[in-house]
Amino acid sequence: MSPGVRSKPSILVMGEALVDVVTRGDDVDEHVGGSPANVAFGLGRLGHNVALAPWIGSDRRGKRIARACRRADVELVPGSDKAPRTSVANAEIDAEGHATYHFDLTWVLPTLPHISEVDHVHTGSIAATLEPGGTQVVGALKATHGEATISYDPNARPTLMGDPRDARNRVEEIIVLSDVVKVSDQDAEWFYPDRAIDDVVQDWLAMGPS
Repeated sequence: MSPGVRSKPSILVMGEALVDVVTRGDDVDEHVGGSPANVAFGLGRLGHNVALAPWIGSDRRGKRIARACRRADVELVPGSDKAPRTSVANAEIDAEGHATYHFDLTWVLPTLPHISEVDHVHTGSIAATLEPGGTQVVGALKATHGEATISYDPNARPTLMGDPRDARNRVEEIIVLSDVVKVSDQDAEWFYPDRAIDDVVQDWLAMGPS
C-alpha cells in the first residue's frame, strides 16, 4: 500500500488471483478468478482504496490479472508478479453440467512494506492454508491485529486443503485474530462433519469475532 495521506480507509486483500480454465467439450474459456481477488475487485468497483497481494507470474495470464486489477481500480502490491508462473484452476464440465477441478497452484505472500498503514485486512480460502504462503498470511494478520480490522472467509477447498481436521486448526488460528468471519453452511459442514452448524458458529463467536 503506497504511503501518503488517504481520504478513505485503506484495505489490503491477501490471497490468490488465478485463471479459471473452463473446458466444455471442445470449448475452452479462461476467466480471471480467485476468491480473494473477487473480493478486491468488488471493493475497488465500489470506490474503496484497495490493494491486492496475490502471487502471479509475469506471463500472459499474470498480465491478464494485472489488467483486471486496473479495470477494477485495485492496486497490485509490488512484487506480487514474481511467481514462476500464474496459478490455474482447470474445470472440466461434463454433459450433465457437473464440474471436475484440477489445480496447478503455488502460493507465496509477497513482501508488504507498508502493512502498518492498512486500516482493514481481508483474507481467506486457499491463501490461508496452502504453504508456504499460509504461514506468512498468519504472520501478517498477527502484525496488524489490534491495529487494523480483519475479515476472513474460510471458503473450503477440499481438493487442496486435505484432511478437514488439519485444515480447521489453521482456520481456528485465524478466527481468533478476526473481527468478521463469513462462512457458508457447506464450509462449516466440511470442517466439522460431526457437529451441528449452530454449535460451530457459537464456538467461533466465542473465539473473538464480533
